[in-house]
Amino acid sequence: MEFKPNPDDRSDNASKIQNAINNTRENMKEAEASMKFGNEQDRQNALAKNERREEALAALQSELKDEQAFNDAND
Repeated sequence: MEFKPNPDDRSDNASKIQNAINNTRENMKEAEASMKFGNEQDRQNALAKNERREEALAALQSELKDEQAFNDAND
């Protein structure tokens, strides 16, 4: 049996990346709200996690820009 690779379907990548951006922003807001109720260790953990989320957002936004450029070039 011969296997063929699936075609490269990038048609919905931009919307998936945008959803990931929106979810990450929402998680950051929830973490900030929860900092009011946790102890100092919980607060420090939430701050550190939000810093990592900021880095992830920058990468996601760059990737979204690339996908949008790819879609514009191939429409």
